[in-house]
Amino acid sequence: NLAVTRWREDATCDGWGTFCYLRDTVTGALWSSAYQPTRRPAKKYEAIFVQGRAEYRRRDEDIDAHTEIAVSPEDDIEVRRVTLTNLTSQTRTLELTSYAEVVIAPLNADLAHPAFSNLFVQTEILRDSQAILCTRRSREPGKKQPWMFHLMTTQGAPAGDVSYETDRGRFIGRCRSVANPAAFDEVGPLSNTDGAVLDPIVAIRQGLVIESDASANWHIISGMAETRAAALALIAKYREPSF
Repeated sequence: NLAVTRWREDATCDGWGTFCYLRDTVTGALWSSAYQPTRRPAKKYEAIFVQGRAEYRRRDEDIDAHTEIAVSPEDDIEVRRVTLTNLTSQTRTLELTSYAEVVIAPLNADLAHPAFSNLFVQTEILRDSQAILCTRRSREPGKKQPWMFHLMTTQGAPAGDVSYETDRGRFIGRCRSVANPAAFDEVGPLSNTDGAVLDPIVAIRQGLVIESDASANWHIISGMAETRAAALALIAKYREPSF
């Protein structure tokens, strides 16, 4: 009965959820793996819903993006696999940035006082595992709180180091939205901020070099566990390429 990340039913804008931003580091072109959150029209777009997973296919900047989303039947995790294919005759350097707002609280509590609820979330960057750990500081003595993790793995030639962000204010910026966040004003890493932030998110950025007519993969894995040790075990398990 916990909301892991923030989502609202919104029939008009439908602008809530977990997102993947895509950017060409040379041209600066920015779009997303699905229509939200940038809402940029694609040259070709397709959404596929089948039993067990959802898929999105789109083509922008001569890059074909294929996103697959599934929930594991054996662990409390969600996997998003984003495959980018370079359709041009030139080598491209592309980066993917994940984004989700952290809740880890009952939905009604988040609806009633989201700003107050945010104050009790603690984030921790695990650079060796390319992951972010999140938990909620207990307001009642002796009450155990669950742990959330957000992990990114890649298959391809890396371009630069992995960077992280857990502060929504730094990522979005003042008077901005998820459609045009300040984190993309300049090419470079995220701020790597963690700890007791005022407005917690999980965001990981990793760039890859993609040769002509070649593909590269990003896996974004989010999950929950009852203890920190269990969360670390799931991170180690899903960091394996064979999984």
